[in-house]
Amino acid sequence: MDGPQTSGRSARPPFGPVVAAGLVLGVLAASRLPALPPAALLAALLVLGAVAWARTVDWRRPAGALLVGVALFGLHAEWTLSRQLPPGLERGDFALAGRVVQLPEHEPRRTRFAFRVDRDDAMPPALRGRVLRLSWYDDRASPRDHRFGIEAGSRWRFTARLRAPRGLRNPGHGDSEQQMLAARIAATGYVRDGEPFDRLRPASGIDGWRERTAARIDTAVARPSSRFVRALALGDTRALADADWDALRATGLTHLIAISGFHVGLVAGFAALAFAALWWLLPALGRKVPRPQAAAVGALVGAAGYAAVAGFALPTVRTVLMVAVVVLARLWRRPMGVADALALAAIALLLVDPLAALTAGFWLSFAGVAWLVWCLPRVGAQPLVGGFLSAQWVATLGLLPLTAALFGQASLAGPLANLVAIPWWSLVVVPLALVGTGLEALHGGWGDGAWRLAASAFDLSWPLFEWLAAGRASLWWLPEARWYALPLALLGAFWLLLPRGVPGKALALLLWLPLLWPDRQLPRPGEFDLVMLDVGQGTALLVRTARHAVLYDAGPAVPEGFDAGDRVVAPSLHALGVRRLAATVISHGDADHAGGFASLRRRFPDGPVFAAREAAIEGAAPCLAGTVWTADGVSFRFLHPDVHFPAMGNDSSCVLRIESAHGSALLAGDVGEVVERLLVHDHPGALRSDAVLVAHHGSGSSSDPALVAATQAQVALVSAGHGNRFGHPQRAVVERWERAGARDALTARDGAVVVRLRRDGVRREARRHTHPRLWDAQRRIGDVR
Repeated sequence: MDGPQTSGRSARPPFGPVVAAGLVLGVLAASRLPALPPAALLAALLVLGAVAWARTVDWRRPAGALLVGVALFGLHAEWTLSRQLPPGLERGDFALAGRVVQLPEHEPRRTRFAFRVDRDDAMPPALRGRVLRLSWYDDRASPRDHRFGIEAGSRWRFTARLRAPRGLRNPGHGDSEQQMLAARIAATGYVRDGEPFDRLRPASGIDGWRERTAARIDTAVARPSSRFVRALALGDTRALADADWDALRATGLTHLIAISGFHVGLVAGFAALAFAALWWLLPALGRKVPRPQAAAVGALVGAAGYAAVAGFALPTVRTVLMVAVVVLARLWRRPMGVADALALAAIALLLVDPLAALTAGFWLSFAGVAWLVWCLPRVGAQPLVGGFLSAQWVATLGLLPLTAALFGQASLAGPLANLVAIPWWSLVVVPLALVGTGLEALHGGWGDGAWRLAASAFDLSWPLFEWLAAGRASLWWLPEARWYALPLALLGAFWLLLPRGVPGKALALLLWLPLLWPDRQLPRPGEFDLVMLDVGQGTALLVRTARHAVLYDAGPAVPEGFDAGDRVVAPSLHALGVRRLAATVISHGDADHAGGFASLRRRFPDGPVFAAREAAIEGAAPCLAGTVWTADGVSFRFLHPDVHFPAMGNDSSCVLRIESAHGSALLAGDVGEVVERLLVHDHPGALRSDAVLVAHHGSGSSSDPALVAATQAQVALVSAGHGNRFGHPQRAVVERWERAGARDALTARDGAVVVRLRRDGVRREARRHTHPRLWDAQRRIGDVR
């Protein structure tokens, strides 16, 4: 938006789209820094940028906004990290009192909830006023227990064991440390069993009302679709199962199922009409406040109130800011376009909370509106149906690069599903759900009928989307791409959406190749890679050859809810470009090795399965010593157990040797020193390995000196959870491997580790080192050994 000329240079409005773009780019650049600059430098950049933003009118204004974005993000991130639990207090027990904020998630035997600690002097100084993410492993925490149930808005006193925010780091697109930083989570932990606890006050406030209303919807809508009505009416997605999310992702409908900016816009429109009708019925009100201004204020009040009902989710906040901008323009009687309102909303949001840029919702919300604003002149000039189809095409093509980069997937069924869902859900299902919520707020029980109608309307469409999601081609998983792939794809989308007659549109498709078909750095024939995933206290290791993939163990799973096969291993395999497994090996039946197998097998049903005989895995062949197969010039051979070895738990683990012309590896499961000495005795001179998966996570009962000497390993891989209660890996074990000449690789410290055994030698790459992040807990806890 160029304004009037000033001294021969175009003037930039202080809050226009160009300045907003500068601020967004500054925040984005700061979020990608590997480490934070000194606070003094950030403060200087903030002052310099603010002066350039306020006192210049040419290109220096967006440049100043860029500097402000860098400085604000850095200062907010440094302040938030400084308020996290100090390393010296980790794994300590703290007596806490405070309030449950947001809606708790209830699972079998576990309730997860956000807890804001009181600010009074009785609380630990490091935790006063901070938000914690806690779990309570107790059936009494269920809302069914009216005395002890954890409810939103309730106040509690209990003892919790805490640790600093820490997540797993793997190939792919999930980063829990990033999410906790954006949410200002100061610590995570669990409520201690056996310690006194007390509910100080039952549920209250807006969160308590949301909890009660969610329960009311379940009672009023006695059918499975009540979970979707809760999501549409309150933004409460707790009842949606993994299968529901899979279907929504496969059909590209996740943006419609929870409260979005569109829903808030509907409420704002209804509120504006209600105020206008009131002013029409009572003309005397118009003498004090003109009806257009009153309707504008009503829209803002309605939008803000409904954003509170939705828990102030980012899309709702963004819409409230846009409504506020339009209302202010109306009150000041100044015209304002949609692009200007979007720019002002982005500036306001980032100035208040620059860490919002760490969330996927920020980019999808603003990018979606920005694409549509850019194409509005063309869309608006068409008939209704043609304009809707054009808008759908713009949204699909424009957001595809972002969804692929943020989530590693693209919905091939999405365009068709959205053609049905957008008009039906947005114009029928959502308004009925919103009417029910509004009536319920006026009087308990009034919203039941509207919610039932919303559920009936939803049930008419959901079978179609389930059918679309069940198709094998509905969801396309994309390998992890390099950083430059996204801007190139966005440029390609911009090029494709230019008016007809612009030349070279076919060439624009080439700009998508780095995102849709990235280089996976696959080995050549005769080479192989080991990818040890960061699954916490457990094991999952991928062996990749030129055209095949073999998985050794599937990670842990516990009854309380965490399943590494579903949450870590499967997404990581997708990010690595693995479409099928040539074979799966489950070393033994312990939950930290075999727990994730069932959920993983649902995602990757192909290929044979080898397992220890006592693992009791249906359809698995025993991993008997002497079993051999080859893939792409790489040999796989089981060394243990033999057919006569008894069932002995850890010592019955499948021991797999991998060998090629360019390197070798030994994967030893959880065997102990006795079996290790047996291997040395039975295979003299044949255990030499460039990389070794250290047995039993580096416990003191494994890594016998004879085996360490026999392998002569260059890399010792240790898969163990950060701060695990077993003390794995033992320091003496790590030092034993180091004295033998091996470089250690610890998932607790390094995240996922890749060992490449190639013609030019052995290379080790640690995820936390190759993909450093300024919020990386590695820099704050030091060496875990």
